[in-house]
Amino acid sequence: MISRRRFLGTAALAVAGGASLSSSNLAGDLARNFAGSFAARKLSKVGLQLYTVRNEMKADFNGTLEKVAATGYKEVEFAGYFDRKPQEVKALLDKLGLTSPSVHVPLADLRNNLDKAIDAAKVIGHKFIVCPFLMPNERKWEDYKQLAPLFNRVGEATKKAGIQFAYHNHDFEFTPVDGKLPMDFLLGETNPQLVKIELDLYWITKAGHDPLAYFAKHPGRFPLVHVKDMDNTPKKAFAEVGRGTMDFKKIFAQSKKAGIQHYFVEQDVSKSPLESIKVSYDYLSKLEF
Repeated sequence: MISRRRFLGTAALAVAGGASLSSSNLAGDLARNFAGSFAARKLSKVGLQLYTVRNEMKADFNGTLEKVAATGYKEVEFAGYFDRKPQEVKALLDKLGLTSPSVHVPLADLRNNLDKAIDAAKVIGHKFIVCPFLMPNERKWEDYKQLAPLFNRVGEATKKAGIQFAYHNHDFEFTPVDGKLPMDFLLGETNPQLVKIELDLYWITKAGHDPLAYFAKHPGRFPLVHVKDMDNTPKKAFAEVGRGTMDFKKIFAQSKKAGIQHYFVEQDVSKSPLESIKVSYDYLSKLEF
């Protein structure tokens, strides 16, 4: 492999040195193609995890989704349908030009109402069903040992329906339990084809771990990410994307290795969610990596 600088320099010398017209054109074409492979990339679509605007959704479901679409978001990830039927949700998304690749489904529903969740996903068009959270009383080592086979079974059932199952992390999966990291256990004990990870970039970083190391160790395992920023205070609190300390350029540059397909902004807490999601969208829509 030769460096970009050396290649371009060689091509330029070939032209300057009296190469034939056809050789010159060829060298120019090669140089342009080679340089194009280094062109900065941008996100084609920016998504939003609707938990960010949960209070607004509860007060005005339709109006909030209209504002999300008007901000520029093209994809949304649901965290509850607020008593709307799947057909109503689908119709509203179509009207607003939105798609919903993913939905969060609580662990209890994965255990007891999985068929209902799958049926709703088919109607709305979800391609991913995600387990979003474990309650504090569900985080003992015995719990994780039971979760791995459960996740495999859920993943098998969703796969038959053409839907991918995934698990969404917080920081507690990176706290040792009985001397072992739950995240490493779940990654190792679940089928990579049946169980993917929706990596929350904020929480893994706050826990003191590097998402890039996980991308390298488990390539292709992370089709979804939550994009949230961390402020520069001792509390390491939530911040609008682009206003914190997270290096999203560096992370997104490894998106192909990670297997990332969808990027969902999420800010668990903010003073003004609708203003916050605009700040995050404006930053991500212009970000080059």
